[in-house]
Amino acid sequence: MNYKSSLDGTSVNWQKDLAYVIDHIRLRNFPKALADLLATQCNVSSILMVTYKKSFKPIILHPTDPAEQSPTLRTYINQAYVLDPLFNAIKAGINPGLSRLIEIAPDSFETTEYYQSCYKDFDLIDEINLIIELDNEVTCAISLGRSSLLGTITRAELNRLNEIYPIINSLIRQFWLSQSQEYVQYEKSEGAMKQALNTFGSGVLTRREQEISGLILRGHSSKAIAGKLNISLGTVKVHRKNIHTRLNTSTQSEIFTLFLAHLNELEAAAPSAEATPV
Repeated sequence: MNYKSSLDGTSVNWQKDLAYVIDHIRLRNFPKALADLLATQCNVSSILMVTYKKSFKPIILHPTDPAEQSPTLRTYINQAYVLDPLFNAIKAGINPGLSRLIEIAPDSFETTEYYQSCYKDFDLIDEINLIIELDNEVTCAISLGRSSLLGTITRAELNRLNEIYPIINSLIRQFWLSQSQEYVQYEKSEGAMKQALNTFGSGVLTRREQEISGLILRGHSSKAIAGKLNISLGTVKVHRKNIHTRLNTSTQSEIFTLFLAHLNELEAAAPSAEATPV
């Protein structure tokens, strides 16, 4: 779905749109109203609102209509999010505010199978994230996607988003205070996902090779891995070669496929301890 910006932050219509969003803070359709408001400030191809909580899988705030949720989006929410630069930045304690994906992604992110699967599918060439801390455990991320048709975000649009960020921050925090119970009932443990990252290649790869395979999956280049682990570039290249030999793979895509298969096995074997929607 394409959104089109038609207003500026000083217009009367902007004030009316803001009033409409405020009126819907205690209603379930608040995220949709907020998405429409953001679309008046920045041309975007897609808007995704997700909450991230420690030890739980992400929860979608918008879009909640299954018809608007592609198979790729469902794969992201259920599995692939663990390889997402935004998720990992939040997990590492990124400060609330505006962040472009290009600023937080690993240096070789665009070469990963995750990028090819998730971002290429949506034809996204730029992504701007509004990161909002809802409480000590939960963070909300509003991702504004830009397709190749729209091009990268402009400085004027970034400035508008920065100017309205404090308003958006307050609005969604108030919404969460009143509506969080409507969403937390769908929480699902990320236990299998966390275990998958820790055990991928177990019995086949050495502990160091497991660590490096995880960094490869997230999109770190050999040079970046060397700096991150404080080892030589040559050592990383040897480890990468050994990883492919031991896993009988030759590309990152094949490693990604093996990782997802490993995750699926763990989830299938895990006892069901997830909350049931009411």
